Order: sequence, then C-alpha cells, then structure tokens
Amino acid sequence: MPPVITAFESSPDRGRGLARDMRVRWALEEAGQPYEVRLKSFAALKAPDHLALHPFGQIPTFEDGGLVLFESGAIVLHIGERYPGLLPSDPDARARAIGWMFAALDTVEPPIWDAAMAGLLESDKPWCVERQPILEARARVRLDQLSRHLGDADWLDGAFSAGDLMMVTVLRRASGLLADYPKLAAYVARAEARPAYQRAFAAQLVVFEGAARDS
Repeated sequence: MPPVITAFESSPDRGRGLARDMRVRWALEEAGQPYEVRLKSFAALKAPDHLALHPFGQIPTFEDGGLVLFESGAIVLHIGERYPGLLPSDPDARARAIGWMFAALDTVEPPIWDAAMAGLLESDKPWCVERQPILEARARVRLDQLSRHLGDADWLDGAFSAGDLMMVTVLRRASGLLADYPKLAAYVARAEARPAYQRAFAAQLVVFEGAARDS
C-alpha cells in the first residue's frame, strides 16, 4: 500500500499551498511515489486517534507500513533517504543538502513565520503597527543573506535537492517581501515550474475547491 499523509480538510490558506502537507506532497511527487491523503477537520486533529500519530495535533503525518512520522522536515528527509531524486548520492553534497533543510526550518522560517502570523493574527492589537516593521526587518536580514548566497545560481548547492524544496516552501510564505529580492523571486518561480511541484499544488488545490463548493 502507498504511504498515507494527513492534510487539512479545509485549509486556512485558501488553496495557496502554504500548509505544510504541501512539502510532503511535493517530495513524494519528486520521488515519483504514489501516496494517499487522509483529510482532517480541525476538530479531528485533537481526537485521540490523530494525537496518537501527532502528539501536537497538527498536520502532516506520514504512515508507511509500521512507520509513523510527524513534522514535515522529518518526513521529507525520510522520503529523500528512502527514494532517489531529493538527496545527492555524493556523501558531502548529501550532507550539505540536509544542512540546507535545517537552515530553511531553523534559520529562515522563524522570522518569516513571525512576520506573516503577526499580520494575520495581531492586526487588531494596539502594538501591531509598531511591531510589524520590526518583525519584517528581522525577516529581511535572512532574505538579504540568502539572496547573497544564491547569487545567480539556479539552486542553493548544485542540483535541486530537498534543501531547495524546504527553502522554497518557506519563502512562499514571504511572498509580500520577495518583490524586493528578484533573485529569490526567480528562485521560487523556478521551483514552482517543476512538474512535481505543479502536480502537488494541483492535488492540494482540488481539496480546497471541493471544500469551498461544499461550504
């Protein structure tokens, strides 16, 4: 049986592919592996059966035979290690690609996430007007550094890898800032043009459109 992943039954990103199941879908598409999706409502995420898979009540989860994983980074790393297409065969290049996965999640994503969520969740708070520019400035520090490293290269370290996959999914949440970073914007566009990305995006968009019709 193919692996099973979980995703939002009705995603709050309105079909833009920002939910973290997109990372896993994309990785499986890059690896050429079929998969099934189990859709979850927000209430179902807190039910005992799901908490047995993900103790924090989130998505995605990944079930493959007796293996159960949570956390999108861990799942993508597992896919890259099990199937060809996401991690280089050369040990040093492989280690660098994994390093970029960690950089995306631990260094670049936190300030981008903070800036994006503050604009969504704190816009009615009296401190938002003063706090938002501070958060965006922190995100720009990382975007400046990343843009300098990327330069005119197509990908972060040689060929496309899981490091690029994770980084692009992080940068897509910073779309409002990328207009000031043409090299990063072009980098994201290159990744989005990949057939595997297109298949993954279309698959998650169908879920949103179905939920919208049923609402």
